[in-house]
Amino acid sequence: MHRSVEVEFIGRTYDDFLLRPRLGVAPSRRNVSLRTSLSRRISLELPVVSANMDSVTGARMAQALALEGGIGFVHRAMPIAAQAESVARVKRTYGYVVEQPLSLPRGTTVREAREFIAQHHITGILIEETRGSGILVGLLSNRDLPWLGGFEDQGVEAFMTPIERLVTGPPDITIEEAERRMFERRIEKLPLVDGERRIRGLITKRDIILTRRRPYSSKDGKGRLLVGAAIGARGDFLERGAELLRSGADVILIEIAHGHSQVMRGAVEAVRAKLGDVALVCGNVGTAEGAAFLRDLGADAIKVGIGPGRGCRTRLETGAGVPQLQAIREAWCAVGDAVPIIADGGIHDDKDIFLALICGASSVMLGSMLSGTDEAPGSLIEDPSTGEKRKIYRGMTSPQAVFDALYSDEVRGEDTLALDIPAEGQEIQVPYKGSVLAILHRIRGHLQSAVSYAGEETLAAARAEVLPDPLRYLIPLSPAAQTESYER
Repeated sequence: MHRSVEVEFIGRTYDDFLLRPRLGVAPSRRNVSLRTSLSRRISLELPVVSANMDSVTGARMAQALALEGGIGFVHRAMPIAAQAESVARVKRTYGYVVEQPLSLPRGTTVREAREFIAQHHITGILIEETRGSGILVGLLSNRDLPWLGGFEDQGVEAFMTPIERLVTGPPDITIEEAERRMFERRIEKLPLVDGERRIRGLITKRDIILTRRRPYSSKDGKGRLLVGAAIGARGDFLERGAELLRSGADVILIEIAHGHSQVMRGAVEAVRAKLGDVALVCGNVGTAEGAAFLRDLGADAIKVGIGPGRGCRTRLETGAGVPQLQAIREAWCAVGDAVPIIADGGIHDDKDIFLALICGASSVMLGSMLSGTDEAPGSLIEDPSTGEKRKIYRGMTSPQAVFDALYSDEVRGEDTLALDIPAEGQEIQVPYKGSVLAILHRIRGHLQSAVSYAGEETLAAARAEVLPDPLRYLIPLSPAAQTESYER
């Protein structure tokens, strides 16, 4: 598919249009489906992706996004092992079956067990005969740990529930049978063991309940949360990608400032040769030619946005870029829905998300809107005079982000040359916003309302109706109409 972008989109962005309301047909906005495509192979129930920035997405944010039906891309401004562990943490947080549950050997002290449980954010631990043996001897839960002093140097076997008293299941147990067995015995964890008592998995009550209460969460075929991770295009990017896939990453993002480039071509070809048919998101581009370029390279999704983000100064420093709604429309006109488009940057209000989606994007990547939350990495900064709380939000090409990434535990000597390149990002302080869940719930509700105003019952139907000829449904705004609409 290739068609010319409509002239009315040239130089336009989100505040330049309003949607013309149509006859509402949705019985209840609450039931409006927002199902969409992240990539050629992955679907989402909420078209929101958290940005791969060190002030936005670590394991905690990625987990929150997946639980709400979106997905997060864990940033790469850290050592390979740390990024891989963040991915692994998301993958083992939930799942029908935890295939490789964490364990400690008999003889571990109570103190060591407490530290291990706190480190991995779990509520209990399987105890094996010897380290690496995989032979189950007991289960130690938080309620088993002594709350009185004086026991820290004792072995955990004195407090664990031994194998003889444990309720276990076979490796091939069905979820229905596991649920019945756990309910009848009033237990919250069901270790799966074979005939030789070797640990083959773990089922938890929490995971079963999650499946019932949040059927819209983003999960893989084994019931584990979906998670993405970013790599670069040079240096250790292949080693990083391989380790991320081993840790369970469902999709890999190759992001460079100028994705329509020979650097990107070389990176994609190297990834395909080394890592095979991995789900691959590529970006960023801002033109029809750039989108077609990434499609022809075999990208599973295309990230669109050159300079619209709050943490980016590319347009200010170089004069290069494309107004974001024009960029989205150009990309869609070039590739259609054959390769899903992720609109990255420039989202200030929830209505911007809907406009991006009905003009060509399949999902949107959010950075500043999700920063400042509890789930975003970074510490709270409190103004001693006013008590106002803030957090840091920064572009990944800001001097501070580049410096921190390069001087992490795995600095690569040749990459220090990046410090010689003038910055095209900036660091700012943003207000503290509390939990990201409130933001995601708000976005979900506003998108459902927007679909209703568009006269449809699902986001997919709204996109199918509007995308072929959006100017039938969008009203270009004069400066006075912009003021009337958006200035409050």
